[in-house]
Amino acid sequence: MSGHSKWATTKHKKAAIDAKRAKSWAKLIKNIEVAAKLGGADLQGNPTLFDAVLKAKKTSVPKDNIDRAIKRGAGIGGEAVEYTSIMYEGYAPGGIAMLIECLTDNKNRAAAEVRTAMTRNGGNMADPGSVAYNFERKGVIVASGEGTTEDDVMMAALEAGAQEIEPHPAGFAIITEAADMVAVRTALQDAGIEYESADAEFVPNLKVEADAETARKVFRLIDALEDSEDVQNVFTNIDLTPEVQAELEEDDE
Repeated sequence: MSGHSKWATTKHKKAAIDAKRAKSWAKLIKNIEVAAKLGGADLQGNPTLFDAVLKAKKTSVPKDNIDRAIKRGAGIGGEAVEYTSIMYEGYAPGGIAMLIECLTDNKNRAAAEVRTAMTRNGGNMADPGSVAYNFERKGVIVASGEGTTEDDVMMAALEAGAQEIEPHPAGFAIITEAADMVAVRTALQDAGIEYESADAEFVPNLKVEADAETARKVFRLIDALEDSEDVQNVFTNIDLTPEVQAELEEDDE
């Protein structure tokens, strides 16, 4: 029975991973469509599209899917896309502030799915403006740490307008003003430093420390929100000590 049980668990996990990947691909495709709609189909002349395509490639989205998304977004071939961007505000367990960024072709569906995820996972919706003031829109570039030192990153990035450089599981996170992100990303490329992603994100001004139990609840809520294809990003002001991070990592082992 144990063998069957293990197989069933593995099969369930694979199905969950496959479903998550499909949702991730759908969101990356949306980003490409919107970037192409706003700035055209030329990757070199549209840095937002360039970064959206790079991210999709690094997540193994097939080239045909990417090419079709660019054409749909740019209105090439008769197909057209129309998405609305909506930002919801709320609180997760422990008073953790949340910004929930949606990109949808159905506002009623997006609102219902966000509210349901929040209600079922201990979150509360907040009035517009009551949470957003705690966040600033910044450029966040994740640079590879492979064969690269922090000094290398600092030399390339600071002169181009980087504000902060922080440790990141993939290497280094470089924080910039949103308007400076492309210049910093280009400086990294010129210096031969690979980067994993470059995105405009909402970065909290003030973080709130959470214990492991609260963090688990927050991450469950984030997972529930991200199950919706309309939810593109979830930003929080959660802060985890190294001890709490180590405890959470044990959960995954």
